Amino acid sequence: GWNVAIIERSAGMYGGTCINIGCIPTKRLVHMSKVTQYRKPSSFEQYAEEFRNAIAGKRELTAFLRKKNFDNLDSKDTVTVYTGIASFRSPHEIEVKAGNETLLLEGEKIFINTGASTIIPSIKGLEGNPYVYTSTSIMELDKLPRRLVIVGGGVRYSEEELAEAIALKDEQYATMKRQIQFTYERSSNLYMELFFSSGSLSDFLNKNEYIEQLSAYQGKVLDEYKAAQAAMEQKQAELEQAKKEQEQNREELGEYKVQVVAEQGRVSGLVSQTSSNLNATANQISEAEAAALAYEQQLKEQEAELSALRAKLAEEIRMAELAAQSSWRDISEVSFAEGDRYLLANLIYCEAGAEPYSGQVAVGSVVMNRVLSSVYPDTVTGVIYQSGQFSPVASGRLALALAEGRATGSCYQAADEVMGGTTNVSNCVYFRTPVDGIEPKYRIGGHIFY
Repeated sequence: GWNVAIIERSAGMYGGTCINIGCIPTKRLVHMSKVTQYRKPSSFEQYAEEFRNAIAGKRELTAFLRKKNFDNLDSKDTVTVYTGIASFRSPHEIEVKAGNETLLLEGEKIFINTGASTIIPSIKGLEGNPYVYTSTSIMELDKLPRRLVIVGGGVRYSEEELAEAIALKDEQYATMKRQIQFTYERSSNLYMELFFSSGSLSDFLNKNEYIEQLSAYQGKVLDEYKAAQAAMEQKQAELEQAKKEQEQNREELGEYKVQVVAEQGRVSGLVSQTSSNLNATANQISEAEAAALAYEQQLKEQEAELSALRAKLAEEIRMAELAAQSSWRDISEVSFAEGDRYLLANLIYCEAGAEPYSGQVAVGSVVMNRVLSSVYPDTVTGVIYQSGQFSPVASGRLALALAEGRATGSCYQAADEVMGGTTNVSNCVYFRTPVDGIEPKYRIGGHIFY
C-alpha cells in the first residue's frame, strides 16, 4: 500500500465532523433529552443537573471515538499523523506547521477534506459576543441557560426571498439570451473574421468547429434553462393549489370538530343515563368473576415457573457460597481494558438506571466481585457476557444502550467507584428483585443482594 501522511489542524477533530461536532454528539444529546422527559424533573436545578450529565456523557463518548479513530490510523506502519496547519508549497509539496516545528512533505496525490464550519449571520452585535453560541460551541456549555433564542433554525424562503430568487433567475436568463443572440446575429461576420485571421485552412476549420460547438452548447443550455423555468412555475402553481386545499381542509376540519363534540356530548349523556339504571349487584358479580379468573391464571403461571425458579435460586446460592470460600484478588491486581468503563456504566444503566445511586453502586459491585473471585471470569467483559447471567445481555437491551450511549453521569460515577475498589454489598455476587426463599445480605432500592 501507499505511505500516507494525514494532517489534522485540531487534536480535537480526529475522526471528522460527524464524530466530534456533528451527528453523533447531537444525537447523543437528543437521546438524553428524551431520557430526561421520562424522569420528569420537577425543578430547574434538576434539569440543570441532567444537562451537566448529558454534556459530560457526550464529551466522554466523543473522546472515546476520537481516540479510536486516531489509534486506528497511528498504529499503522504506513500512516503518519501530524497535528498542525498545512499549506501548499507546490502542486506536490505541503508545508506543515506543527507547534514550533515546520515540516515539508512531498506526495504524488494530495487530498483536501475541508470538513464543516459554522456560518454566523452578519447581524449587528453577534460577532465577538460572549453570549452568542454556534451549533458547535453550545454543545460545550457546562451550565444550562434559562432562556435561549435560536437564529436560523432551518432554510425557509419568505415571499421576499422567493421574489429575489425569481428576479435573479430572470436576470441570468436575459444575460444568456443576449449572449446567444449575439452569437447568432454575428455569425456571418464571425466567419469572415475567422477566415482572414486564420493562418491556414486547417486553422480556419478548427476555429469554425469550435464556434459551431459553442453555439450548439449554448442552445442546449438555453433549452434546459427554459425547461427548468417551466418546471419551477409548475411547482409554484402546485404549491399555491396545495395551500388553498390545506386552508379548505382546515375549515372543514373545524366544522367537523364542532359536530363531533356535539355528538360526543349527546352520546355521553345517553351513556350516563343508561349506566345509572344498571343493576349494581350485576356489576359486582362481573367484577368478582373477572378477579377470580385473573387469580386462577396467576396461580397457573406461578406453578409453571416455580420449579425452574427454585432450581435457579439453588444454583445461585451454591455459587455464592462457593465464591465466598474461594480465593479473591485485590483490585490492584486487575488490569482494565479500554472500554471496560463504558461497558460497565451501560450495564449499570440497564440493571439499575432507575434505582438510587447506592443501588447503582451495588450492581457495579456485584460485577467487580465476580471479577475478583476465582470462580468467575477475571475480566469485566468476561463477567458481563458470561452466558445466562445478566438479562439485558440476552434481551439485547445492553447492545442498544451501548450503541446509543445511554449510561447517565451517575452510572459512570458508580462504575468509577467500583473499579476503584469500592463496594457497598461486601462479597455478594448476585442480585435480583425480592423473592421468597432467599434471605439476602442487603436490600438496596428494589433489589436484594446475596
